[in-house]
Amino acid sequence: MTRHPLPYAVNLSILFTELPLLERPAAAAAAGFDAVEFWWPFATAAPADAEVDAFAAAIERAGVRLIGLNLFAGDMPAGDRGLVSWPGREEEFAAGVTAAARIGRRLGCPAFNALYGNRIEGQDPDEQDEVAIRNLGMAAGVLGAIGGTALIEPVSGMPAYPLRTAQDAIGVIDRVRDAHGATNLGLLADLYHLSVNGDDLDKVIDGYADRIAHVQIADAPGRHEPGTGDLDIFGYLDRIADTGYRGHVAAEYVPSGASAESFGWLPATR
Repeated sequence: MTRHPLPYAVNLSILFTELPLLERPAAAAAAGFDAVEFWWPFATAAPADAEVDAFAAAIERAGVRLIGLNLFAGDMPAGDRGLVSWPGREEEFAAGVTAAARIGRRLGCPAFNALYGNRIEGQDPDEQDEVAIRNLGMAAGVLGAIGGTALIEPVSGMPAYPLRTAQDAIGVIDRVRDAHGATNLGLLADLYHLSVNGDDLDKVIDGYADRIAHVQIADAPGRHEPGTGDLDIFGYLDRIADTGYRGHVAAEYVPSGASAESFGWLPATR
């Protein structure tokens, strides 16, 4: 198996969930990781200062780096997948961006996943897209002030989520650039989601390598650790590395057993 030189991070909203959230950074460090990412770790878009301080302190105590954070995405367990394109919730989205920027400034986080949001029954899709372009222009400005990048991610498993392919996401990124002059948006290439949605990963890498700002992995089918499915994950990562990408690869999978025992796939030279 070919081994590529890219550094790894672990997503602590899907791994180590057997532990309380604030104990997970230390568990990741004990497993050998020096970088972590999270989905939005709070119940609201504007968490209390004490909540933010506790979250940031847990990462600082563990000695790991926060390299990715989802923006507030609504009620994820109930099926929400972002506020970016949700008319009427612009102020809530803005509050979440402001809170994320505070965390990013404190912890040096460079990347923020702006989940686009589902199509809403009874809402005009074109109106939703216009809201999204405005929201993302605002977010790019706020996050750019701390050196951050807004990530746009195709997602599988949610029929109402309109961004399914890399081309879908790039189309949004280009619209925001054209409308607002924003250049700090990039493609979140989750190899699992793209594959499940039928995207040709070789063509994605060939066509959009210079647009990839972050990479996540899980095997398919199943969304478990590499080696449990059919994806040539390391082959694709080698190709991405060959294009010049030097960012992290985040493990964002549902472990098939205990989280700490699911890392046998990691390259010995990680």
